Amino acid sequence: MGVWYKKYLQVYERPFAEAPQAVVEEVRQKIAGLQSENPVVTVSLIGYNEEKHLLACLWSLSEMQCKYPLEIIGVDNESKDRTAEIFQACGVPYYTETQHSCGFARLCGLNHARGKYHINIDSDTMYPPKYVETMVDALERPGVVGVSSLWSYIPDEEHSRWGLKLYEATRDLHLWLQSFKRPELSVRGLVFAYRTDLARKTGIRTDIIRGEDGYLALQLKQFGKIAFVRKRRARAVTGYGTVGADGSLFNSFKVRVANGLRGIGGLFTKKKEYKDEESNLVKKK
Repeated sequence: MGVWYKKYLQVYERPFAEAPQAVVEEVRQKIAGLQSENPVVTVSLIGYNEEKHLLACLWSLSEMQCKYPLEIIGVDNESKDRTAEIFQACGVPYYTETQHSCGFARLCGLNHARGKYHINIDSDTMYPPKYVETMVDALERPGVVGVSSLWSYIPDEEHSRWGLKLYEATRDLHLWLQSFKRPELSVRGLVFAYRTDLARKTGIRTDIIRGEDGYLALQLKQFGKIAFVRKRRARAVTGYGTVGADGSLFNSFKVRVANGLRGIGGLFTKKKEYKDEESNLVKKK
């Protein structure tokens, strides 16, 4: 894994108060230089209490190399920390979504997007300089309505570099095989791009806790193809999130392999609908 993101780590997992003012000003100036009045693509960042990650994400985006006119906007899911303040300090137009869930936040970004294409990303993730251009290149191909790419994890003292490589390689293979017949299962919100107009037709589900990105991909399939980009220049880097939910990396690997083997027969058949799990439904107040 390359080290294009190394300098961004100096502000990753750190409170905004510790951020060098020079970095904030640099990000502000570079983002201002990227913003277009007539964007082809909208990049919207969603964040809920992402004070320790958002600046690193914005710093990576500020150094974007993209031939397409673009806009960068933010969605603050009514955070309790300084997330909104970071958007302000970096000169990023943002919207406050008071209903809490990834679905509501992603929908807010979609509703305010002016670009033909929408790349809705996560604030705890960093993106390589050619990420947006590579995703839009794929979306420009005939018949493609959505694009999903891959991501790596930041190596640290608790996770072996080689263990991460094995985990990611195995996961990548599974996602690639799955993408032929069931691309909706290979889609993750942190690395997903799609046609704005078609997503507005289908909408984004707000009644589920997770999986709104995959369900959007499922709905978009009626209009065309969901492409899968494996190029390294479209590979994001993020923290550990749900990988740590099963304990150690090895245990997480075992759990995911077992789940993958149980459903291996389904890799080769298309599916038009999925049944909601009760535990994944947002509880109505």
